[in-house]
Amino acid sequence: MSDTLAKRRLKTSSITVVVSLALVLFMLGLLGLVVLNASKLSNHIKENIGFQVILKDTATSAQIDALQQEISASVFAKSVNHITKEQAAEKLKADLGEDFVSFLGYNPLLSSLDVKLNADYANADTLVGIEKNLLQKSYVKEVVYHKDMIKQVNENAKVVSLYILIFSGLLLIVAIALINNTIRLSIYSQRFLIRTMYLVGATRVFISKPFIFKGIRQGVIAGILAGALLAGFLVVSTSYIPDLLQLQDENMLALLFGGIVLLGIFISSVSALFSVMRYLRLKTSDLYF
Repeated sequence: MSDTLAKRRLKTSSITVVVSLALVLFMLGLLGLVVLNASKLSNHIKENIGFQVILKDTATSAQIDALQQEISASVFAKSVNHITKEQAAEKLKADLGEDFVSFLGYNPLLSSLDVKLNADYANADTLVGIEKNLLQKSYVKEVVYHKDMIKQVNENAKVVSLYILIFSGLLLIVAIALINNTIRLSIYSQRFLIRTMYLVGATRVFISKPFIFKGIRQGVIAGILAGALLAGFLVVSTSYIPDLLQLQDENMLALLFGGIVLLGIFISSVSALFSVMRYLRLKTSDLYF
């Protein structure tokens, strides 16, 4: 009866360790998703920031095509679209809800190139240099962009990244501490067995090996459970917010899921090793406290 009760307690303890570890890894996985998506979201916002090159009426088709190709071939441009006077008039007409061209008797708008930037070049310093080079062309009237908005986006991205980094570090420390305490408590019930094996001549490696292998198994199972929970969370989230699908990268998600499993294996096996070593170093009298 006592053996059955002991086995049941060990089984319950193992399940508790796996569940606790899985929940902690799930939280770390959620934080990993936040970190990945925050970076992608920041880049997505930056890549939707751009500028307009307003062209003079004297600009020829050949000059416009050459400038468009030049900007497209540059490292800073993600995309370049030529907006003709007529297209600009149609857009403004749709926005205003009335035909201002008929009212004025002519189209006062100018053709332009709408340029979207690569995320790494969406900053004020880069745009100042681009503006300076473009204004040297005789057929370019002006370069229009929102300086304050670009500065604000970059400042906010840095602040958010710093807070996420600090929170990630704190959560990782708390997670390791929780997992370590949970595993140490699960090994606590076997402290007399560990000490007995040591006293009869078993080496530390021999004693530690089954606990480490058990920790590895628990880490794998917990990592798979955490990955399943994370996948379920993603499915539910994207069903409510479809735009989240655009931010997901299958390769990065695979690395994240693999990282969760490896982290679970590492933390659980190392915690098991430290716990066993702790009980091996204690005096026999201290095992009763």
